[in-house]
Amino acid sequence: MASDPTVILIGLRGSGKTTLGRAFAAEGARTFTDLDELTPRMMGRASVAEAWQKDGEEAFRLGECRALVKALATPGQVLALGGGTPTAPGAKELLVAQQREARAVIVYLRADADALRARLAKADNAHRPSLTGSGVLDEVEGLLARRDPMYLALADEVVEVGGLSESEALVMLRTALGS
Repeated sequence: MASDPTVILIGLRGSGKTTLGRAFAAEGARTFTDLDELTPRMMGRASVAEAWQKDGEEAFRLGECRALVKALATPGQVLALGGGTPTAPGAKELLVAQQREARAVIVYLRADADALRARLAKADNAHRPSLTGSGVLDEVEGLLARRDPMYLALADEVVEVGGLSESEALVMLRTALGS
């Protein structure tokens, strides 16, 4: 059993996986890995949007799973997954195996569609591809409806981040993880 399991953050885009992950990792002197940075880099692309556009969804999801395997080889870190990572072929099974072996704790950063849309409206979304052909803000409800049950099933902990400031959400994350 790992004494310091990897903290894996899941949730839709705009839920704060990268922001909270970096802050939480820095507090505990842990390594932080953002799969949305590692995946395109391993695919020889500058961003998720470029990899998605040039290689297509199927190749991106396969690349994402390869990046997940690489990231999981470093124990005890904080790992922010891409919103769709659990849908990548084999990814869910990898995550469940990490949980079963007590090598990871999965935390779902959950927010309602309005909160996610408000956060995304303030963000630079150039690196985020449309997943449905609609705009990034327009697809939030549909993605949330499809992915929320999957995230809930995978999560060891759920942190409701909608309406919270970054510092408030960080406190909730710390509390959920008992640190």
